[in-house]
Amino acid sequence: MAKKQQHGEVPEFPASLFAWPALMAASVGEAIAASLAVPPLAPETAGARQPVWSTPHRLRFELGTMALRDFSTGESGVPALICAPFALHCATIADFAPGHSVVEALRDGGIGRILVTDWRSAGPDMRFLSIDNYLADLNVAVDEIVPPVDLVGLCQGGWMALAYAARFPHKVRRLVLAGAPVDIAAGRSMLSQMTTSVPLSAFQDFVDSQDGRVLGQRVLHLWGAALRANDERHVLQLPRGDNSVRTQDLLARFQEWNDLTVDLPGTYYLQVVSWLFQENRLATGNFVALGRQIDLSAVRHPIYLLGARDDEIVAPAQLFATANRVGTPREHIETATEPCGHLGLFLGAETIRGRWPRIARWLGEEM
Repeated sequence: MAKKQQHGEVPEFPASLFAWPALMAASVGEAIAASLAVPPLAPETAGARQPVWSTPHRLRFELGTMALRDFSTGESGVPALICAPFALHCATIADFAPGHSVVEALRDGGIGRILVTDWRSAGPDMRFLSIDNYLADLNVAVDEIVPPVDLVGLCQGGWMALAYAARFPHKVRRLVLAGAPVDIAAGRSMLSQMTTSVPLSAFQDFVDSQDGRVLGQRVLHLWGAALRANDERHVLQLPRGDNSVRTQDLLARFQEWNDLTVDLPGTYYLQVVSWLFQENRLATGNFVALGRQIDLSAVRHPIYLLGARDDEIVAPAQLFATANRVGTPREHIETATEPCGHLGLFLGAETIRGRWPRIARWLGEEM
């Protein structure tokens, strides 16, 4: 299992590195100045750096906001749609490497139809896209693969999956929420503390400084120095002292994944910061999705809640409080806690090997 942090050691992952709203924890002036000091990638450089997927698949279709990737091995069974996070890094967090892949674990666990939302990096023409735009395209993806579907929401993709299920309950059969921020008031994390302590106007200034977007490379530049070598091993849950060729390849692959960022539309980013983190609208029934107010008590789907004991991004209580907000009967709510940090839920070898096959079996159960 993942090693528990000892006194004096570096935490498994600095919240500021992967939690994109937390970049505002620095003074606004410093953050804006630092971001402007970093030139964007040259077009030829950015185009040459493509995400690397581990599991064979096909491109099902492409929309303005996403590519829908199909990892299915058959045509039968309820499809599992993995709603990847749309944050600092790309969707390959769901399929990082052999032995470190949620997609692989679900396939090996008997799920024959698996698809992933591969959210596109936002270009200048996408700066005004909102949460509704992403929910609408998620709805197109669900209709494409024919509902009902099982939604598997990872991190930021979790709250999106939950909001979608509340908006279109008849299109969803089961929900898995892993490391997802839902009820921000239920617990405290470094991310939520940082986000709620800064006025929204400061986030607006930051977005304005980047012409209406949040540029991933500039965010990464602000915090990249915080990453130390041991953190990668902790996240991937690699044995101490293992310097094999395979381990070195995994560490190099992780660094490549970390360096490859996505840009976010400013409108979407500000809505998430304000609506989700600062105002806690999803949990309190004040979240409006595609013209309809979301009431989580109307969600009655079976739900599997997977949290990380040492999560520095999403406090486990922020996820597990979902059970008190939805209308799902208690006997149809599963909860599990893994002894790891946030990214260990999706990339850690022990977590992938031990927990995700159980989730696959749960998804395979009849209603």
